[in-house]
Amino acid sequence: MNEPLQLPNRHATLRLVPMVKDTNAAGDVFGGWVMSQVDIAGSIEAVRRAKGRVVTVAVNAFHFVAPVFVNDLASFYAKVIKVGHTSITVDVEVYAERGLRSPNPGEIVKVTEAVLTYVAVDEKRKKRPVPPE
Repeated sequence: MNEPLQLPNRHATLRLVPMVKDTNAAGDVFGGWVMSQVDIAGSIEAVRRAKGRVVTVAVNAFHFVAPVFVNDLASFYAKVIKVGHTSITVDVEVYAERGLRSPNPGEIVKVTEAVLTYVAVDEKRKKRPVPPE
């Protein structure tokens, strides 16, 4: 039997519970909803590293591992994995803690993995160098 999955031992960048309005006709949470939240979580870390505004320029990888359901607690863990002259690449892992209506309430499931690239921009939306740490 597999050991129960644990959340990563660090602070989640973003945590929220999807609502009924976030579902498709079958009652599953839209993949697009998950993608949007991944982009928000990734941009939070990119903004911190860039010390200012960033824009999303690429979704390098996106893997849906398991579905997210209404009443799950979705936790998004983002970390910077590469810094270029103007770009920042961020890895985002998403876990769902199954809600009370689940057959296994409290079960933790990895639901999504993604890698996104952001570019630091100035007030005129022109590329700018990422400052040193």
